[in-house]
Amino acid sequence: MGERGFISRILCAKFGGYLTFGTLEDGIVSAPGQPTIKDLLNIYNFRLIGPDTKVYGVIGKPVGHSKAPFLFNELFKSVGFNGVYVHLLVDDVAKFLQAYSSTDFIGFSCTIPHKDAALKCCDEVDPVAKSIGAVNCIVRKQTDGKLCGFNTDYFGAISAIEDGLRGTSNTSSTAGSPLAGKLFVVIGAGGAGKALAYGAKEKGARVVIANRTYDRARELADTIGADALSLSDLDNFHPEDGMILGNTTSVGMQPKIGETPISKHVLKYYSLVFDAVYTPQITRLLREAGEAGAITVSGLEMFIGQAYEQYERFTGLPAPKEKFWKIMSKY
Repeated sequence: MGERGFISRILCAKFGGYLTFGTLEDGIVSAPGQPTIKDLLNIYNFRLIGPDTKVYGVIGKPVGHSKAPFLFNELFKSVGFNGVYVHLLVDDVAKFLQAYSSTDFIGFSCTIPHKDAALKCCDEVDPVAKSIGAVNCIVRKQTDGKLCGFNTDYFGAISAIEDGLRGTSNTSSTAGSPLAGKLFVVIGAGGAGKALAYGAKEKGARVVIANRTYDRARELADTIGADALSLSDLDNFHPEDGMILGNTTSVGMQPKIGETPISKHVLKYYSLVFDAVYTPQITRLLREAGEAGAITVSGLEMFIGQAYEQYERFTGLPAPKEKFWKIMSKY
């Protein structure tokens, strides 16, 4: 029942269930966690699910906020790919992957807080993901069932930030990265923080990691060759103007949309502010950064950017990029 039992209401169509219960109206349910008939048919393509349908999903805690099922299910349907993508509320990623070990379960996206732990569960890890120390995409090989881990976060975030900077300076994409030489402050030292810090460093930025617990910031900083700060010191940190700020924590995510990781008065020292949170799309941090005159880049741009490669790894098909934006504009 409830959020944990939700997948059984969708996947029963694959595993031989005779029927599933849906509700006619949102919120009016006879048991916790019932989907609406509209969502079963339009989001999860319930009538297309059968014994051969491959299962994909997003692993997280919390996970209900993720818009990945809306995106991937519509993409699968649009190209006639026999797959279904669901929310997977997971406490322990190692136990989950052990339990869901059949070749019916082909691919997983990983979100907060499982990106670090997921890496340790993979049989093979892509060199970039290994360097970052986190995976956000796991694919099960059909030949031997081995789990392969990848990191598509760093490309999604960095390319969105570079596009934001290029949009203001008419720099051509062949002229090197607009991040080169910039002071780049990353808030958070978890999986997404590692990816952003790694990507910024690769592009020639000078990186500073700010984290609630200083020791974690220091550990990541030492790994990639960066400086470290305690998050509480960030309000007094402004060695220069025109810095870049990237928030990779869940601060400001629904339902706590009134929260922000940094005081508004210091945002004037940043030329661009990026927030990995995309529910809501305009967080308090981005709203205040815009008011302070900074370029803002939303987490939706990172979400779509990182999803391109995941889609290609899940399906073996080229990503129809224009469809990604079209689908997400509806949500």
